[in-house]
Order: sequence, then structure tokens, then C-alpha cells
Amino acid sequence: MLKNKYPFVSIIHDLLDIRKIHFFFLLCTLSFLILFIKKTFIEYEITAFQILDERGELGLFKMISALQYFSIPAIYIIKFTFIAFFIWIGNFGFGYKITYANCWHIVMVSEVIFIVPELIKVFWFMLVDTDPNLAAVRAFYPLSLMQFFDYENLAGKWHYPFKSLNLFEVVYWLLLVAGIYVKSHENYSKSMVVGIFAYVVPFIFWLGYYVLVYK
Repeated sequence: MLKNKYPFVSIIHDLLDIRKIHFFFLLCTLSFLILFIKKTFIEYEITAFQILDERGELGLFKMISALQYFSIPAIYIIKFTFIAFFIWIGNFGFGYKITYANCWHIVMVSEVIFIVPELIKVFWFMLVDTDPNLAAVRAFYPLSLMQFFDYENLAGKWHYPFKSLNLFEVVYWLLLVAGIYVKSHENYSKSMVVGIFAYVVPFIFWLGYYVLVYK
């Protein structure tokens, strides 16, 4: 019997009840809308882009940016496929009988937490810091390590890792753990260990690798 006293178990249980295709479509739609708002009302309003617009050169940048909209489903599929593989291997290694399809489903619904910082970013630059430069927009990530550093004096190789280490990433991991617990019907503590070895450890290694190979 599932115990809803554990973090996010009831939330992930309800999300997993939504059909995969419907949830994937909803996730892509939200990401599309947020990207559109960021591009149209934040990035294109920056002075540098306004100058390009006056020169008639902004059209090319918008055409290139448009590719980002069409790549959203592909990026999600690739991301979910890789992370689900690690989650599946972790479960297999600890003796949990969870199908790869279930792992993919868990990873997909857990992704919803990353919609929150994107919304915060939109509201921040539309209502608070209304005249940013492009570097400030790209360096901003709420509740992350990046907020403790001056991005202008920080080496470029640390931008991505410091943005990636944030409160929402911790919640994402806990959602994965809750999903493993819900689908496996096994011990929650063991699900936590699976989450650490199947996701947290590879994630930390990935950030370390990024820093080492960054040029």
C-alpha cells in the first residue's frame, strides 16, 4: 500500500494516471508557449535585437529561433529516453521489476517541475528586471547556485553547472523517487537509493565532465 506521507507520492501518483500521449502533448504545448513569450516579449525587446530589427537583420535570427519551437518534442524524447534508461538500469540492478515504459513515464511526468522556473523567469524579466541584456537573461535561473555569483565575472564553463544545481533539480529527483516507489510498490528508502545511483550520481558526473571538456 502506498504511503502518501512520503514527498510528492500523491502528486506523482495523480500525474501517472494521465495518459502518456496527452501529458506529452501538454508538456510540449506549455514549453512552446513559454518559449514564445520569452522570445517575443523579452529577448526581442533587448536593445541589441531592436538595432538588428532596424537594420532589417532580425528576420534571420527569428528564422533560426523558430527551429527551437519545432525541436521541443525531439529534445524531450531524447532527454526522457536517456534518463529513463539510467532509471531502468538502476531499478534492474536493485531488483525492482519496473518496465522501461514505466521508467519513461516517470521521467516524463517529473519534467513538469522545470516549467516552474521558466515561468518565474518570464515574470521576472517582464515585471521586475524589465531592461536586461541578453547575457543576463541567459544566465538567470531562479533558486540556483548561479544566483550567488556574478555571471559577468564567472568563467563560461561554470554557467551551465551552476544553473543546473538548483532547488527544482532536487524536487525533480524526489519526483523520480516517488515515481519509482509508486510503480514498484516496494520500500521507499530503497527507492531513494535507486534514485541516487540511477540519476543523481550520473547527473553529477555529467556536470563534472562538462566542466572538464568545456573550451
